[in-house]
Amino acid sequence: MSDTSKAGVLVISHGSRSPVWVERVDRAVADVGWTGAVPVVSSFLEIVEGRLIQDGIDALEAQGVTDLIVVPLFVSYGSTHVDEIRWALGDLPRPSSETDLQLFRLNARVWVCPPLDDDPVVAEIMYEHIRDLSVRPGREAVLLIGHGSGLPYFYSRWKRGMERVAADLKELGGFAEVRSALLLPDETADVLHSWKQELPERDVIAAPLFLSEGYFTERVIPDRLGGRGCRYNGRALLPHRGISRWMERQIAEMMGKAGLRV
Repeated sequence: MSDTSKAGVLVISHGSRSPVWVERVDRAVADVGWTGAVPVVSSFLEIVEGRLIQDGIDALEAQGVTDLIVVPLFVSYGSTHVDEIRWALGDLPRPSSETDLQLFRLNARVWVCPPLDDDPVVAEIMYEHIRDLSVRPGREAVLLIGHGSGLPYFYSRWKRGMERVAADLKELGGFAEVRSALLLPDETADVLHSWKQELPERDVIAAPLFLSEGYFTERVIPDRLGGRGCRYNGRALLPHRGISRWMERQIAEMMGKAGLRV
């Protein structure tokens, strides 16, 4: 890599109309620590005007960035947004599903990190967030709830990642069982019904696999759980320092692969 190369980090998350959602993402990005002068910009796929992906690219290239380390702050490879963003950045030859994105305007080389998916930090954070709900883990079943996708290819990605997170969470907490369920398609009722029939003595804890709290954690999931006696506190991955540490590891690893110096 040339001595004139300059790395910059572009963190991309979905975006939300909720100021709290955006603030929690920004706080996690601001907590990413570096000893060197590598600029880090938080950008959004949609909704947050003035801070969209192209805005972030422009801001970094204006600082002389030649190599763009992209961190997709999404919870799963099953998110269609991860692939459409990669395509729009020139990192995939074609989009894997329909997209409204256009190719981004950029000159920098692009290095895309993986999303959170089944990284061990996901189960660690989720366990920390549901631990207070657990009384007798050996008699408890945990239902891990994610967004999901109606597209078979992306559905299978969601399930693969969540099943690995479920296995990690089961080991961490010593729970009797941990299973995953998606909102799209709606699998929640079927899993809860099967547990009620097969294991009526089990207490059920529901845990949302979402980046930050918002509409899905506050409205959709409670509605799907309604009247079924599950313990649920609605805590998403953020806020948690583990997300910032995860970003640091992803960035450092990708910079090493790219031959970039801090």
